[in-house]
This record gives sequence, C-alpha cells and structure tokens, in this order.
Amino acid sequence: MAGHAVSGVRLGTPLSDGATRVLLLGGGELGKEVAIELQRLGAEVVVADRYPNAPAMQVAHRSHVIDMLDADALRAVLAAERPHVVVPEIEAIATHVLLESEQAGTRVVPTARATRLTMDREGIRRLAAEELGLPTSPYRFVDSVDELAAAVDAVGLPCVVKPVMSSSGKGQSVVRTREDVEPAWRYAQTGGRAAAAGDVRVIVEGFVAFDTEITLLTVRHSGGTTFCDPIGHVQVDGDYRESWQPAALPPGVLETAQDVARSVTDALGGWGVFGVELFVVGDQVLFSEVSPRPHDTGLVTLVSQDLSEFALHARALLGLPAGEVLRLGGRDQAAAASCAVLAEGEGVPVFDGVDAALAVPTAQVRLFGKPSVSGRRRVAVTLARGADVDEARARAVEAATAMRVGLD
Repeated sequence: MAGHAVSGVRLGTPLSDGATRVLLLGGGELGKEVAIELQRLGAEVVVADRYPNAPAMQVAHRSHVIDMLDADALRAVLAAERPHVVVPEIEAIATHVLLESEQAGTRVVPTARATRLTMDREGIRRLAAEELGLPTSPYRFVDSVDELAAAVDAVGLPCVVKPVMSSSGKGQSVVRTREDVEPAWRYAQTGGRAAAAGDVRVIVEGFVAFDTEITLLTVRHSGGTTFCDPIGHVQVDGDYRESWQPAALPPGVLETAQDVARSVTDALGGWGVFGVELFVVGDQVLFSEVSPRPHDTGLVTLVSQDLSEFALHARALLGLPAGEVLRLGGRDQAAAASCAVLAEGEGVPVFDGVDAALAVPTAQVRLFGKPSVSGRRRVAVTLARGADVDEARARAVEAATAMRVGLD
C-alpha cells in the first residue's frame, strides 16, 4: 500500500535495474524446478552449466555455457552478471571463487564453506564423524589400489567404494571379495568428477545392514529450521530409482534423525534445503551424506507437500521464511511416491506412452527436457499418491512402466 512503511526482504522485478538476480551453477532437472520457483517469486534467473540447453536453461532469463571448474571462466560470469545470490547445484565448481564472491558481499547458498565441505565426501564425513562425533559407518580414504586393498581389510567385506567427488552413483561399486578390489578402483577412477586430473581419491565404507535408508530434507531459513516428512528411497548402484513419503520409522527415531540433521546443517550454516541421508538400524541413526541443495529423492515433494523442496529452497535462499509445510492428500491419498524414468544409449530423448502414464490414478509426469543422452541418464519422473506407501509406489511404477523412451 502506498505510503505504508515495509521492512524486511525487498525483491525486485526481473530484467529491471532493481532485479533480484540469482545465478544457478548447474542446470539439471533439480535446478530447473528451483528456477521455476524463483521466477514465481520474481527473481531474475541466470543458469550456468557445462553444456548448452540444460533443463534449467530452458526456463531461465539467460544462460552461460562454461566449465565451472575453470576459475577464470567462473569469475567472468560472476563479473558479467553481478548476481545477488549464487546457488551451486552441482559439486564440480571452483569453490575458491565462490569464497571470493562471498567475501565481496554476494550470498552463496548455503555458504561458500558449506559448498566446499560437501563438494567431496571426505570433507563432510570428517566434519560429521570427527568434529561432530556423529555415528557413521566405518570408513577409510585411499589414493591407490594398494591402499584400497588395505582399507578393505580394515573395514571388512562387503564394503562400498566411491570416488570422494561424484554424483548419481557414478564410480560407485560394492566390493564383495578380494578379487573385486582392482575393478572397483578402476571404476572409481572413471566415475569421479576430477577423473581427468589424475588419480581420484576414494572413500571405502563398511557395509551397513540398515533397516531403512532415508532422506531427511532439512530447511534452514530466516525463520529457523524446518523438517519435511522423512523420505524412503531405493537406489541402484548409488543412483536414485524410487522414493516415497512419509517413510515409516520406529517410535522415537524421527526425533533422533532430526537431531542428527540439525547438528550437521547447523555446522554447515547458511540458508537453503539440505538433503541429509541417514541409515536407520533398529533405534540407531547413522549419518551417511548431505547435499547442500534439493535432493533427487525429494522429487516426490512435487506431489506430497503444498511447498515442494524446490519452493522451500527458493524461499530460503532469498531470505524468506519457509512457512508451514503441509502434507497433501486426504485419507485416501495419505502417501506419495516417485519413480525415475531412464534412457540408455546415445541421442535425443523422445517419449511415447505419456497418455497411458497419466491414465494411472493420481499420476503426474515431469519430462526433464535433457537435450541429449550419452550412456544411462534419468530423463523423467513419474509421481503418484495413494492411501498408503505401497499403493503410491505401485501407481508411480505403473506410470513409469507405461512410458517408452526412444533416442533420436
């Protein structure tokens, strides 16, 4: 109202002198949803990624194609765009440039330090286990195949081998026998983000016979910390395939999980959504990993909550309170689920059977708009609700199965 004094966060108008500019570093399917939510709040959205026509670029005001590990290229984009907020959406970024930008007065989400610590598994594991004293699986960090063999002996078989810097399960394998050690080392070297720079540092984790594996979306915002309902999920070779919400937990475990998530995210600081991955073994909660951004398993929140993880992230990074998160659906739709749709091969994705997928009760579909596929990639997701988790999962899987992905 004219003449009425208003205090607090000021948001501008896109493409004007007073615009609130947000630079997303990474333009995949999760970044696309964040970009859409930012635009709903009037932000001017700029996306940078290493390839053209990335999904988030398709809904942004402007975009840049750069190698974000190239410090000079990243500095050039920052100088050209002068963003008010920088939002890392992937791990492979020259984090020292983010620190420079933050010191110059730009907000980095959640913080430059948090981005650096979570860029690789070593930083965050040492923070959680060695500084915060949180329970985790046994682990070792190694730099050679001989060190890997010794670490396998130390943590025991079976164990999991991962590059310290990778995503979507790339380079991850399970070592079940001594004969698996050398192939696991070779595979880790191909899957790490820094593979081109030489030998990739590897983490070896003792295998956890967990009862449940969950993601606890934790939102740090100007109004405090908000937790979403726990998300259960299925991973194949370290890559998300299905997720559902709410995940059932034994009495008292949710409070413990929230305590662990709060401890880690408070230590990292800043504002935004954190995807905290936890193992539940009986009434014990083990910390696994944390991403300082929306999590792929959180795609289910597009239909499970009135504010998706992407809407919550947009609010938080702009300095706004998250508000109350409400679960969608009545008694007959009390649970929600998602199912990833994959393409494998080389080419541009084309989709058949979307009509059949949407004929499944409550089903929704998101096609990511990835410009091409090389190898195996997630290109869409199906979403559904149901009276319970089993029904929701069955509907999401049915919808995904109804679709066929071709490559032109």
